[in-house]
Amino acid sequence: MADPSSYRPKPGQIPDSPGVYKFRDEHRRVIYVGKAKNLRQRLANYFQDLAGLHPRTRTMVTTAASVEWTVVSTEVEALQLEYSWIKEFDPRFNVKYRDDKSYPYLAVTLNEEFPRVQVMRGAKKKGVRYFGPYGHAWAIRETVDLMLRVFPVRTCSAGVFKNAERTGRPCLLGYIGKCSAPCVGRVTPEEHRDLAEDFCDFMAGRTGTYIRRLEKDMMQAAEEMEYERAARLRDDAEALKRAMEKSAVVLADATDADLIAVAEDELEAAVQIFHVRGGRVRGQRGWVTDKVEAVDTAGLVEHALQQLYGEEAGDSVPKEVLVPALPEDPDAVSQWLADRRGSQVSLRIPQRGDKKDLMITVQRNAQQALGLHKTRRASDLTTRSRALEEIAEALGLGTAPLRVECFDISHLQGDDVVASMVVFEDGLARKSEYRRFQIKGFEGQDDVRSMHEVIGRRFKRYLQEKERTGEWEETPAPTGPVPAPPAPGTAEPVSVSDEPRDEPREDDGRPKRFAYPPQLVVVDGGQPQVAAAKRALDELGIDDIAVCGLAKRLEEVWLPDDDDPVVLPRSSEGLYLLQRIRDEAHRFAITYQRAKRAKRIRSSPLDDVPGLGDTRKQALIKHFGSVKKLRQATIDEICEVPGIGRRTAESVAVAFAAAAPAAPAVNTATGEIIEEDDGGSRT
Repeated sequence: MADPSSYRPKPGQIPDSPGVYKFRDEHRRVIYVGKAKNLRQRLANYFQDLAGLHPRTRTMVTTAASVEWTVVSTEVEALQLEYSWIKEFDPRFNVKYRDDKSYPYLAVTLNEEFPRVQVMRGAKKKGVRYFGPYGHAWAIRETVDLMLRVFPVRTCSAGVFKNAERTGRPCLLGYIGKCSAPCVGRVTPEEHRDLAEDFCDFMAGRTGTYIRRLEKDMMQAAEEMEYERAARLRDDAEALKRAMEKSAVVLADATDADLIAVAEDELEAAVQIFHVRGGRVRGQRGWVTDKVEAVDTAGLVEHALQQLYGEEAGDSVPKEVLVPALPEDPDAVSQWLADRRGSQVSLRIPQRGDKKDLMITVQRNAQQALGLHKTRRASDLTTRSRALEEIAEALGLGTAPLRVECFDISHLQGDDVVASMVVFEDGLARKSEYRRFQIKGFEGQDDVRSMHEVIGRRFKRYLQEKERTGEWEETPAPTGPVPAPPAPGTAEPVSVSDEPRDEPREDDGRPKRFAYPPQLVVVDGGQPQVAAAKRALDELGIDDIAVCGLAKRLEEVWLPDDDDPVVLPRSSEGLYLLQRIRDEAHRFAITYQRAKRAKRIRSSPLDDVPGLGDTRKQALIKHFGSVKKLRQATIDEICEVPGIGRRTAESVAVAFAAAAPAAPAVNTATGEIIEEDDGGSRT
């Protein structure tokens, strides 16, 4: 591990101009590439106290052995040079997106004498026009099959084409009118190229021209009483309309735009891109990356733009690019995009309307892609086994923790304090074993005290279940005559406790609540939460369950009575599993906390009436029409509701009398008092 001060340049050596810099390791390999408006200021950030650096940045500067830079004249040139160097050197500490699958494109080979329409995957080739990407190859083939009626472009392979030239007979598509058969000279190369270019124009979104032209030709043929030709033109127009319907209109005014959304956690990020052309979604793709450098959402967006448009030019770069966060220097990025397109490009965050709604959809796709990526990794048995072994080694456990329980506390400014317990067995979530807790021992916000209470309650139930099922018990000393030994062939009693208990149900194999102990308890937090959990276990006399905490800030693993955390490598599968368990506990806790808060907000005095269930509550509201009218009703009037007796009616009246009437809501714009509607809400 190198000391950054050993290769730090002198301040006067670093220019204060825009430029691009490279960090190299001791073997002269480039490990990181970055750009800066001011090289002197940016590089100074890397040579500060190591304790103040982000863990990933600290790893990079201690791995490096030298730094060098290249001065450029503008930020746009810096952006282009950074992209070129990342592509050339493939630095290990730079964000590099990888496709989460191989997307098929609809490609038109305009670089051939007779352009061909086909499905293509992989790297793009020069001189080929691409449309998409599409989710499935069959979607491309269905679209092409409809469009070949109007644009009979060649779709056959080179071998089939040459064989048709040699024999003088076209393929089947040539006979049925879905290919213009340039192989046998039915059209000239120029005419076939015109068909291919018309095909490309239609796929690029310029659809209205061709449909109007077909409809005009159809009407003219009908006037000239060429009814068969008119019918064929009618069918051609319908085929183009069906091809257009396969991608619904999502943006008005025939907008051309790309929408980019990012979903991320501490270690990984997923990017989803929707390609909208002519107001319709023409393609979708996604990338996943490991966050190997300290980068925020804006940085992820900038890297995505570089990878998406670094090799593109012309119309492949749309007029508008919508993103969730603007890059650090949006003007430079916009200018770089404009240079590649050849005209102005708008780079912005959608604020309202259809574009914002579509961005929400793209964001949802990014979240699903990240979750699917995590699930795929988690479903790999080898990966899970390695993760459990890494956890056991890092924490000093004798065996891999096959059952892990994680606890998290959630509240809103000290109100509705709840906790969650999630269970992972063999590295996979066991949702049937999840549990939720309400904090009962005290009021207010105290995560440490809450963690102590929850751990104590959970494992107190474990000891009770263990005793109840006969797996653990204390046998009191006999006070009467010693019982005779059992006769041969009879079962020996397992307990002499006087308290009745259920027999263990080992025959049906059903899980018993809280009956299974984990090998590892994970708490969401640092030293204080870990100490509280350990103290709760010690108070119960449990000393065979390991405890650790995972702190969010730096993803450190804390152990009881240790002043220094355990730092797992960023690429560790063990850290990935611990983080996924922690995130699941947080999700489960906050979901419960929100539901509890919503229920409290929706509560009414009827909730405090003993013996009054949901059915009779609904009957009361339905009978009187609103909570306000029910509040004003007399006991005799309440008794008229079917199923409501005198005692219940009195309880309802008392509950409403005890509850302070809520102040009426007022519409601040009109001054109108907002009354309660039939459902009890204000209108």
